[in-house]
Amino acid sequence: MAFSGALTLTDLNDFITPSQACIKPVEQLNPPEELKEPGAASTEIVIDSSGSYYEVSASGPVPNASTKTTEKKLQQAQISLNDCLACSGCITSAESVLITLQSHTEVLNFLESNPPPTSLSHKVPVLSIAPQSIASLAASVSSGSSSAVSPGQILRRVQAFCTQILGFEHVYDTTFARHIALLEHTQEFFERKRGEGKLPMLASACPGWICYAEKAHSEMLPFIARTKSPQQVMGTLVKSWLGSTWGQQPDQIYHVSVMPCYDKKLEASRQDFYNDVYATRDVDCVITTGELELMMREKGWDLSVPVNDEDAPCHNHSAFPELLAHPGTSSGSYLHSLIAAVTQASPDPLDLTVKTVRTSDYEEYILRNRITGELVFKGAKCYGFRNLQNVVRKVGREAGMQVGRGAAGRMGYDYVEVMACPGGCVNGGGQLKPAVRKKEDEEGYTRSWEDSGVQLPDPSEDAGTIQGPKWGNKEWTKEVDKAYWHDLPTPPASPTPEIQAVTSLAESADRLALRVKVDLCHPKNVAGQSDWASAMDQGAESRRRDLFRTQYRAVESEVVGLAVKW
Repeated sequence: MAFSGALTLTDLNDFITPSQACIKPVEQLNPPEELKEPGAASTEIVIDSSGSYYEVSASGPVPNASTKTTEKKLQQAQISLNDCLACSGCITSAESVLITLQSHTEVLNFLESNPPPTSLSHKVPVLSIAPQSIASLAASVSSGSSSAVSPGQILRRVQAFCTQILGFEHVYDTTFARHIALLEHTQEFFERKRGEGKLPMLASACPGWICYAEKAHSEMLPFIARTKSPQQVMGTLVKSWLGSTWGQQPDQIYHVSVMPCYDKKLEASRQDFYNDVYATRDVDCVITTGELELMMREKGWDLSVPVNDEDAPCHNHSAFPELLAHPGTSSGSYLHSLIAAVTQASPDPLDLTVKTVRTSDYEEYILRNRITGELVFKGAKCYGFRNLQNVVRKVGREAGMQVGRGAAGRMGYDYVEVMACPGGCVNGGGQLKPAVRKKEDEEGYTRSWEDSGVQLPDPSEDAGTIQGPKWGNKEWTKEVDKAYWHDLPTPPASPTPEIQAVTSLAESADRLALRVKVDLCHPKNVAGQSDWASAMDQGAESRRRDLFRTQYRAVESEVVGLAVKW
């Protein structure tokens, strides 16, 4: 995966000199004419009615049909996903090398070159897929069908494709790994409430938000939770726990994860998630939802076609409970899990109130003692960089730090569920885009797509249907969110057979999580372990932190502003 030679980066720690630019410049082949006035330009760039760009004389007319052949038409600068990670901002040159190893081509190359199971050098290929990716695939299939396709059915079809066509030996969803992450997240929150860390605690599952904090707001790092994301917890489960049950060492397993976000590629590449003893990563390769769908198309796999046994109960197919319900948000339910834990731990009944601050992407949740009215817990859900910036400024002010100007006021939050993407993880940059009929641009003007350099589908197909060009389509995000909750219900107050089944699955997940904890942490007093929160001896607690938590560090820039050549 090669980056454009014209693309350079600004204010990054491993920036390659001598030039810095944020966009690809339009190449100027001829030297400019001598200017008559200092600072004056000899040419102008104008846009005609079709949206095409032209370079004309500063005193020349706006091009039209009769002048297009005499004026110089400019090519639009293009930055592909090879140049940009969609939601993490600029990439460093070291990161670009890592991203080269995080592609669906790399996965196919490994599977083709992997020796047979009888060989000593064979690696067990394992794939794990996020529920948000499953929801994106389900929404895409359902949009072209008369009936909705459930996440459970999509999971079965993905498993069939990956095992029968690609050659993976095991395929799991990541909701059990998220279950463990939520348990550890809750553990860490109560530790901070006891004074063992700073509050408010900020979510740590979004690598886009983490990159933002490390590179731009290092003063926020003490507030960020240390619990690993579900992707990395899944890496621990696959390489350390399942591997031991299979009799395989971590370096004898090749783990691929399917994620809704390009930044998950960078997360998997962090040194924190590298096993020095076995020289292997917890997650060897990360591909996006779109890359998985591309692999299906390249292999001629139709995801809309049912597979055998796709409606069988989930627990019949996996070493883990599948598609675990975590009521709250489709980004992981971190805030709602803490609300449930605080409510359960309170000796008195609590009342929950929800306040929308600006939009549904920024909401406050308050728990008060029903008897005394005392404030017990205050949290927020904050999605999108615009809301995120406001939270960073407010948290910084309350901590006595200068983090720039912004809205004033004290929040007093105990916890904030932070996600970089508007709409949360179901709207990740790696998700599928809706196929829409587009004859107009985003401002409603009729466009000649061919003149603008847009490649349309094959003429034998409907040429008016192209991939939606805009990331963050709100209506499409709602459809993906709807697909996400298809059979991941938020339990109502009164018990029903469906809720009893969900509760039973959660209890099974709790028991398995306890088993994982005991197997990996080796506490001295095994009999004293009743749940994930049970205290262990010092050595076991240290192992738990190594396995399920991580650290974040500020990225120190080595670029000297005065030395920058513009």
